[in-house]
Amino acid sequence: MHDHRRLGRELGLFDTDPLIGAGLPYWLPDGAALRHTLEEYIRAAERRAGYQHVYSPVLGKRELYEISGHWEHYSDDMFPPMELGGEQVVLRPSLCPHHAVIYRSRSRSYRELPLRMAELGGMYRSELSGVLGGLTRVRAIQLNDAHIFCTLDQVAEEARAALEMIRRAYQALGITPARHRLSLPGPGGKYVAAPEKWRRSTALLTDVLDRSGLPYEAAEGEAAFYGPKIDVQVADGAGRESTLSTVQIDFHQPERFDLRYIGADGAGHRPVMVHRSIIGSVERAVAHLVEQHGGAFPAWLSPTQLVVLPVSDTERPDAAALARRCTGLGLRARIAGPDRGSLGARVREARLVPYQAVIGAREAADGHVALRLRDGRRLAPQPAGDALTRISALVEAHSTDLWADVTS
Repeated sequence: MHDHRRLGRELGLFDTDPLIGAGLPYWLPDGAALRHTLEEYIRAAERRAGYQHVYSPVLGKRELYEISGHWEHYSDDMFPPMELGGEQVVLRPSLCPHHAVIYRSRSRSYRELPLRMAELGGMYRSELSGVLGGLTRVRAIQLNDAHIFCTLDQVAEEARAALEMIRRAYQALGITPARHRLSLPGPGGKYVAAPEKWRRSTALLTDVLDRSGLPYEAAEGEAAFYGPKIDVQVADGAGRESTLSTVQIDFHQPERFDLRYIGADGAGHRPVMVHRSIIGSVERAVAHLVEQHGGAFPAWLSPTQLVVLPVSDTERPDAAALARRCTGLGLRARIAGPDRGSLGARVREARLVPYQAVIGAREAADGHVALRLRDGRRLAPQPAGDALTRISALVEAHSTDLWADVTS
């Protein structure tokens, strides 16, 4: 069983410092490379799915969250307001109020819908010190968030498409969900009092799950304060579950922000808001990936994708040239020379790197490399260009196979 808090530090992905504060980890170069790759993957997937990306401020006036309902239902988890020029501003606990304001910034037509708005943005939760840990519970969160503004008859298809995006992302990341959960309200006053809206959104999500064929369980007390949601649960090595991805249907905030679109009849209509997050927070996603893979990430995601191993100092120039070729192809490569020990010791040190390219005197003379794959396979020496072309294709395809044929 892998603990990301220990392994993440051993791998040089992230760390913490008392001067920065609890629940506020910083990212080291390898962790930043992994995080950047993950963020670029999800942005590209969203662009292909018709999402438009925006940026919005991490601060908002208290009034914004009073309108959204966060201040009434969620203020215990928010940082206290800051006085600024006679106004109170708050670190945002969620991105949806900002996206609602962006939607209503101009008149909208039914021809624009569904309007899919996405952002990898920061949000902040005032978590108690006792529940903070590693990357899974933090106070500053980078969330892969999106909000789809659509008509009522578009809701089911948008929710279904979000579930399919989650499935494809999990396949590329090598993640197996523990279960799907239909999260419903429970007893208590933390939920918006709108029985008919709850009934409609629950019925829609239930139908989406039933039509998807995915097994799921209903869980009371796990809904968002404004509506039910589909939660994709993942489990760590000890069987502890956490929510990674979500799909939610929201009738509440479109009404609170008086969102409208002009329909084909020329009249104003209220859109429905679908919240969805494909990989959840970047922090929690990386924590799960560390524990799932034990640091042996899929090649496309690995901080170092190829390590070049010159047998002796004589081959170091050829190793440097190969590393430069990798960089030119967009691959992340480094050199582990003889100064780091014997070839066997360097191979063991690089055991988590997907590809190890050994260059001895014969390989250098022929322009070849002898590849060792992380899974233990050793390939016959081959032209360096052929090897890099295949590795680049596998990385570009987000393959979890180290040496599949992706040319067919």
